[in-house]
Order: sequence, then C-alpha cells, then structure tokens
Amino acid sequence: MPNDPYLDASVAWRIRNKNIDFRESGYHETVQSILENGLATRVRGMISSGKEASVYLAEHHGAPIAVKVYRLYQTSHKGGRPIKLNSAGWLAAHEYDMLLQAWKGGAPVPTPSRRVENMLTMRYLDQDGGPAPRLQDIVPDDPAGMLEMVARALLSLGRAGVVHTDLSPYNILVKDGRPWFIDLSEALRVDRTGDTPWIRLTEAERALRNGISSLDRYFGRFDLRFDESIVPQLIGEWDRFGVMG
Repeated sequence: MPNDPYLDASVAWRIRNKNIDFRESGYHETVQSILENGLATRVRGMISSGKEASVYLAEHHGAPIAVKVYRLYQTSHKGGRPIKLNSAGWLAAHEYDMLLQAWKGGAPVPTPSRRVENMLTMRYLDQDGGPAPRLQDIVPDDPAGMLEMVARALLSLGRAGVVHTDLSPYNILVKDGRPWFIDLSEALRVDRTGDTPWIRLTEAERALRNGISSLDRYFGRFDLRFDESIVPQLIGEWDRFGVMG
C-alpha cells in the first residue's frame, strides 16, 4: 500500500468541514450508510466479518448483490493494526479496480458494480439458497478436476495482470462446481510494473508461490499437487524485458 493512500474527495470534504464521525459504525449505521449512498435498496443481513471488512447480502431493485464494507479500524485479531479512514477508502478503491481488471480479463471473480468511500458492491455468489461455500469447507466430488479448474483460473487471473497476494482455500468460493477468487484488496497489478519491474515481479513471484503452497496443503489431502511449471510460465509472460533472468 502506498505511504499516502488514496483519499476520497467526499471524505476529504467531510473532514475539512468537520462533518465526519471517526467512530466505528455499528450494524444499523452501516446499513443506513449503504442505503443512503444508493449502493442497495435493501440490506438483508451480514454474510461474513473479517479483520478488515464485513460483507453484507443486499438487493438492488430486487437483484441480489454483495456489499463489502471496510472498517475504519481493524478489529483486535492477532496481527491487526489500526487503519486510517483514507486507508479504508484506498483498500475499497484498490479492490474495486483489481476486481474490474480481473473480470475484464476473463478471470473468475465477482463482477464489481459500484464503490463509494470505504464500500463496494459486487455480484453475490450463492449456492443452494445461501452464500457459496469456501473451498476450505468442502470436499470436491472430483478433487483432481477441481485442482485443474483452480490452476486454469489462476492462469487466467495472472494473464489479466493480477496476482492474488493472499491466495488460499479460504479465499476461493465454489459456485456450481466452479472456483471463484475473492478478497483482492491487496492484489498486485503486474501488467504494468513501473520503473522497478524486478521488485514488482519478485513480489509477485513470492505471492504466487506462497498461494500455491497454501493450495497444495489443501489438495494434499487428496494426494494432489499443483504443476510447479505454472509459476515460471506466468513470470515469463509478465517479464517482458527479461529482468528476472
């Protein structure tokens, strides 16, 4: 994350005019904010709650959507640290951008819809009347087939220019037997590496290997592992100037 994160123009205006409350919003305040900002016409309830954000099931004129709301401050989970309001807005903006780039590139991610300050909306991934389960929480009927689909999805995400830096079975949902990546708030963009491509690509390689290692632990239950060639294959496609040797 940059040292000077993106600050929403509306947030900056509210700070200048002393029209902002830095307390952490409760459930009803958050629901009111979602509705008042026009992100949804109805909020059904909270789906999940993590150290950085909560996800709500909502509707926009009858269509189900997911609303992700970043907290102004992280909770006291192990390793949690306070984050500033502008950081919350930056995380929401960055995740929206990464989801949009991945979606445009054909990667399986929830389609992003809108963002206001520290909130963003996206497609709601459902299964059997409830939220789609995490890969971590299911046993696939065909583990080898699931691994192959995850590998193809990982390639499509990488070819869209996005690297998931927190890839694990907890950040993959399974809908209708297919994997979908979620939680891209700290994803790396690798289609543009700036003036220091070696640094960006080294970071991307490390994140990719860590993610595959995490997935290998899951698929190891079924005596399966990822093909190790996936990492150099993607690095080779990203490294247009040969800086990685």
